[in-house]
Amino acid sequence: MSVLAKLQFGREILGDLDQAEAREWLVTNGIGGYASGTSAGTTTRRYHGLLMAALEPPAGRTLLVAGLDEKARYAERDFRLATNRWLSGSISPSGYLQLESFHLEGAKPVWRFALADALLEKRVWMRQGENTSYVEYTLVRASSPLQLEGKLLVTYRDFHATTHGDGWQMQVTPMEKGIRISAFDGATPLYLRSSSASFEPRHEWYRDFFLPAERERGLDDHEDRLFGATFHATLSVGNKLTLVFSTELSASLDAQQARTIQSDHEWKLFHAWQKRHSETSSTPPDEEPSWLWQLVLAADQFIVQRPLPDDAAGLSVIAGYPWFGDWGRDTMIALPGLTLPLGRPEIARKILECFSRYVDRGMLPNNFPDRGGSPQYNTIDAALWYFEAIRQYLDAVHDTDLLHKLFPVLASIVDAHVAGTRYNIKVDPADALLYGGSPEVQLTWMDAKIGDWVVTPRIGKPVEINALWINALNTMAGFARELKQPGEGYEKLRDKAVNSFQKFWNPARNCCFDVLDVPRQGVDASLRPNQILAVSLPFTPLAPAQQKSVVEIVGRELLTSYGLRSLAPSEPGYKGQYTGGPRERDSAYHQGTVWGWLLGHFALAHYKVYKDRAAAQSFLEPLGRSIYSAGLGTISEIFGGDPPFPPAGCPAQAWSVAETIRAWEFLSAQPSKDT
Repeated sequence: MSVLAKLQFGREILGDLDQAEAREWLVTNGIGGYASGTSAGTTTRRYHGLLMAALEPPAGRTLLVAGLDEKARYAERDFRLATNRWLSGSISPSGYLQLESFHLEGAKPVWRFALADALLEKRVWMRQGENTSYVEYTLVRASSPLQLEGKLLVTYRDFHATTHGDGWQMQVTPMEKGIRISAFDGATPLYLRSSSASFEPRHEWYRDFFLPAERERGLDDHEDRLFGATFHATLSVGNKLTLVFSTELSASLDAQQARTIQSDHEWKLFHAWQKRHSETSSTPPDEEPSWLWQLVLAADQFIVQRPLPDDAAGLSVIAGYPWFGDWGRDTMIALPGLTLPLGRPEIARKILECFSRYVDRGMLPNNFPDRGGSPQYNTIDAALWYFEAIRQYLDAVHDTDLLHKLFPVLASIVDAHVAGTRYNIKVDPADALLYGGSPEVQLTWMDAKIGDWVVTPRIGKPVEINALWINALNTMAGFARELKQPGEGYEKLRDKAVNSFQKFWNPARNCCFDVLDVPRQGVDASLRPNQILAVSLPFTPLAPAQQKSVVEIVGRELLTSYGLRSLAPSEPGYKGQYTGGPRERDSAYHQGTVWGWLLGHFALAHYKVYKDRAAAQSFLEPLGRSIYSAGLGTISEIFGGDPPFPPAGCPAQAWSVAETIRAWEFLSAQPSKDT
């Protein structure tokens, strides 16, 4: 089975601008930087561009190269290759009409332009560990040479911003084999270079590039870009032209070597997964669906360097591209699926060690600011997911050294929760369940906040938090036994919490309440997906009949093709459309919007109840096949709650990818129903 060029389409998609723009590609560099755009070649978001450099890895993301406007001269005709939308409503040029095909070569996007009888190929990739992007053109077929020229469109802005360039004078300086651009004194220089093209410096602002995806999101929808230089080259059949965009003067101009290095990196990822899969599953890797192969590459895109004062090789996880940074909760949920089924336990270990340094008052950071500063500790569940990530790692790798190292950290987390920590997070001594929350902050994963309005406050004892708490106590009891440490306290606390967990059972609906001990309300009986974790996690506090009932009601009311709704359609406040400006979108975020990461937990819970591997895996198939739309080769963050469940949010989300891989691989290792 070939793993290359599996994701491909032609003019049936590319000739329809709306469809082509809905499909977005992404390449990353392992330090938080990336390049992204649409299969049409347009930039529809402020986050699109050819070099989004991470100047303070994995943060400080800054757009440096916004795009290219290329023109090919062939057979005495001019062919425009770029496509730009303008605020006026015009589309000019319309290079997408020259596109014959698009495919992913590994993770690298590849376009083919049909220009009369010539075929010109373009691909983009980044160098790992470096803010360097490569754009390569190959003349695959032609009856005479082809002249290629293009305008290099640059900027220098935070990735959340837009550029309006009135009066902004950048320094554009010729240099050997290229151009050096300095946006202002003290700015990181940008180098535009090539070993086979000539360059001419320019300085002309192009106004009002239109960003339709930003208009849909209710945000600033246009920006300016600096025409900073022109490149020229002549290609004969089989020849290549490579443009190198980098913050490094020493970036290699040897495109063949750079491309080989990136391809070797991708093949190593495949081989590590194949080896691990062959050890754990009865299904040969070649018989697994092609979307799973593509997700192996997608998983790697979220692993990034996070240098620490005492460890320059620290690692973390980007929660989602193009706009999220690294978040504690997302990292711990995604970590097992991004590493362990793919044969990369050493990365899991490194991240687990890295985050141990950030434990404070029994909590892990919710997120790290984009531009430095202190981490924010406003999450109740990141530390609980940390236990589960460590448990899964130690199940996969018997690493006693790491257990010895982290056991005191984990013990301190339990102690802090028993004693009480930030935001009224504390164990209730009456029932051993975990309580948390205050009116001004959102602590669970349902964390939308609009100004001072916390949309889903969930103050009290949330069901998934207590399922995680019980699992953490069970994990600690097991760790204590392995290390021959006292563990009776964890067992007693676990047993008491398990008995108390029955208070979550709602006999009127045969499912779990979402939150107990809600101020002035008592219980929140809203039908939400959080209760599925009480079944899917390894240690369940529910009786078998209760587990079955939870799976059934979640399947009837919350299950969709791409994940679980965050609120049942029958509930007050349900919002089935994730559209509009920030307030409209945030108010729907956890009020009906579908979350892909939860589908893995549903599939695992379904298998736990019915022991039918094929049925459980069938729930994951539609989400896996979503790699052919929206985020190409990856999985979106969310989907609309109403059919046809359109993709939304980040087009590439770590826990969506990770939990799909983790659940599929776990199920692949289980016996089928008839064995």
